[in-house]
Amino acid sequence: MRLARGTFGTIARRQALNSSPKSLRWSRTASTSATQEKDPQLGDYPELPWVSNQNLPPRGWWDVQMRRNFGDPVHEYEEVLSMWGPDIPVVPPQTALYHFTLAASAFVGFALLCKYALVPERPTVPREYPFSGLVRELGGLEENKAREETDDGDE
Repeated sequence: MRLARGTFGTIARRQALNSSPKSLRWSRTASTSATQEKDPQLGDYPELPWVSNQNLPPRGWWDVQMRRNFGDPVHEYEEVLSMWGPDIPVVPPQTALYHFTLAASAFVGFALLCKYALVPERPTVPREYPFSGLVRELGGLEENKAREETDDGDE
């Protein structure tokens, strides 16, 4: 029974690794391209595909939590591709950017609506004075200018 379970897990892992879902295309990097030469430090260690364990089926493994079988080779970048690595985005980046732009524009639109459309009118009319705003009665424009400060007042 144990041999059959391990065989099923190996078959399921191979099928998951050989399938190419859309989300995997976004997670591929230059280090996994086919045109790159083999890393000389790996020696005869197998080159494993760049597939996160989060994409593998949840059942049929010797270690269900990590989705691995006993004796499976560990990927060179296991810390990134393990179950504890960064989550694989469910939403493609273009859709996420569209949703963020939509939410940001709605927020800015609501702010503009509050600033310009929902502002009440002035409850009073500004005061108007006769004779050009009482310029002559207050002594003219030259008399109403600010005085220049001098240092003579300190002595």
